Amino acid sequence: MKMKEIQLASRPEGVPSHANFNFIEGDSQAPQEGEVLTKTLYLSVDPYMRGRMRQEKSYAAPYELNETIVGGVVSEVIESNSQKFQKGDIVVGMQKWATYQVAHESQLQKVNPSIAPISTALGILGMTGLTAYFGLLDIGQPQEGETVVVSGAAGAVGMVVGQIAKIKGAKVVGIAGSQEKLDYLLNELHFDAAINYKSEHFATELSNACEDGIDVYFENVGGEVSDEVFKHLNVNARIPVCGAISAYNLQEDIGPRIQTTLIKNRVLMKGFLVSDYIQRAEEGIMQLAQWLTQGRLKYEETIIEGFENTPEAFIGLFKGTNLGKLLVKVAEPSIK
Repeated sequence: MKMKEIQLASRPEGVPSHANFNFIEGDSQAPQEGEVLTKTLYLSVDPYMRGRMRQEKSYAAPYELNETIVGGVVSEVIESNSQKFQKGDIVVGMQKWATYQVAHESQLQKVNPSIAPISTALGILGMTGLTAYFGLLDIGQPQEGETVVVSGAAGAVGMVVGQIAKIKGAKVVGIAGSQEKLDYLLNELHFDAAINYKSEHFATELSNACEDGIDVYFENVGGEVSDEVFKHLNVNARIPVCGAISAYNLQEDIGPRIQTTLIKNRVLMKGFLVSDYIQRAEEGIMQLAQWLTQGRLKYEETIIEGFENTPEAFIGLFKGTNLGKLLVKVAEPSIK
């Protein structure tokens, strides 16, 4: 079967461009014992992938040049040589950016289409939702009446963080980059306040929204936004550090020295990876699914159509073009 793949052609300097990606064509292989042949339905493009494009040591090995990029994929089993999966099953796993591919059964998990649309296995019921769930509740530990600030609040993780904080009875302040996103946070997700970090009055607006200080800061952005947030941290504040997208395309990132603030206010600042909680993933998915079916959680997806548009979708992450989870739709399931 003819297939297409996307390889990393060169390492980006600054914001990624189309020149950093290369499309190749070839023939798919037949699945061996314990393997399945899958057709890609949805691809996930995520900020962390930018870090893997650098040739440097990190929590995950860098992508190799002229090798196919790997990320979250929802796919359909179209041929099975596995006791675990059969033809027609919808599965999710870390797979190649490819239209078709062979995967071992150990790399995949079955998706239940009756719970929610299958795309949510890459979003609110997948890595995105679990990142928000464990980062906020395990590290942030928001209490009723506390103030929770979320940067990147209209992104896939941020909007889930804010909603869970509301469920826990906290006051929630979201930071985003457009009026459309602010309106969504206020009118659809019922955040208590939403602030545009691009506003010339950002510092004043943040201060006014957080008049009682900040107890939990869910960090997705870094940079000057966080520099301003740090000024309002309360004693015993907690900072789950999920990402720092403002710095991903910089050669160096220089900011204020915050050690004194952390000491003075006895602040906990902890970086984490969703993989730290892999043993508790079922717990998180069950709770998120329950809140979703109860109508206590909402989600948004920005879906780009067409495998050929995957690089453009990825580049769009760093332009702030998406509301919620950014996905590429590659194909429809054979059986709906």
